[in-house]
Amino acid sequence: MEANKVRIGELSTLVGLHPNWIRKLADDGIIPSEKTLKGHRIFNVEKVKTALSVRAGQKQSLTAGAGLEVLHGPPQWEKSFQIDGLEEDKVWKEITNDLSLDVSSQVADTFSYAVTEMLNNAIDHSRGRSVIVRFWANAQIWAFEIEDDGQGVFTNLMQGLGLEDRFNALQELSKGKRTTAPTGHSGEGIFFTSKAVEIFQLASDGIRWTRDNIRDDSSVGVEPTHGGTRVSGELSTRTTETISDLFRRFSEDHEFVRTRPILKLFEIGVRFMSRSEAKRILSGMEKFTEIEIDFKDVVEVGQGFVDEMLRVWPETHPDQKVIPLNMNEAVEFMVKRGLPKQES
Repeated sequence: MEANKVRIGELSTLVGLHPNWIRKLADDGIIPSEKTLKGHRIFNVEKVKTALSVRAGQKQSLTAGAGLEVLHGPPQWEKSFQIDGLEEDKVWKEITNDLSLDVSSQVADTFSYAVTEMLNNAIDHSRGRSVIVRFWANAQIWAFEIEDDGQGVFTNLMQGLGLEDRFNALQELSKGKRTTAPTGHSGEGIFFTSKAVEIFQLASDGIRWTRDNIRDDSSVGVEPTHGGTRVSGELSTRTTETISDLFRRFSEDHEFVRTRPILKLFEIGVRFMSRSEAKRILSGMEKFTEIEIDFKDVVEVGQGFVDEMLRVWPETHPDQKVIPLNMNEAVEFMVKRGLPKQES
């Protein structure tokens, strides 16, 4: 086989996507592939990574270690810490003191939550020895980046929850209330932090998840594989939403009861046809009373998928409510057709 060309199994490991999704991408012409004389599909790794990067719509290149310096220049504050014995609130206080930040501002209130939550994740879950904290602050924007040298977050969750692969781990993480340490952690930190800042990015194990709250969009791309996890967030200094406002959007009586999984994170594609897909998306959702299913960019759903999600699962979980959102005309037709008929 030619250099830099691999079969589907090896490509799956290199880019962090399930072989079935890679096969679909190739069938749809989204990523390039070739076939050997014996009919085996092979892939040029660099060409696939380039195609995936374009597909994800990322503004950053795939240069190793690019991070936020590509966007904001060198950080105004950077320091490495030993994880053992580290206290996240003291690090935040050190940042604000050293940079003379206005801790009474709205952006500081949000970042106090986001930075300490993400740093606590590195302390309690990464199994690493050290963590680097970087911070940018000017009149227009604040940004942070936290990078540990431990086990990647997606691998950690995959192993802890017995999931099939790292992409499944990302799917579960995006739901909220998913953690490998339920006795000491709620599993809410990444969920809320990803919505508290304007741009959130989590990179680990060859996968990069970006949540763009300005455009109300999410994307998944490839990332050069490196040890540990890198998480970053940025927020305009003109922000007006408080952390309390954010919590209220997903809570009732101060309890986290509402989630909004984005369907396109659960498949590389725009079609959801089977009952098994619906079951996988709703796995673990019994912890919530309201599940808002975001159909943005989904172009087609099957009868089995709709029936499982909107009739079968709610009938077996009467205390949970499934609410479809952002449907195109075709999806809305199938959803309405599949909804249980109301008695007159």
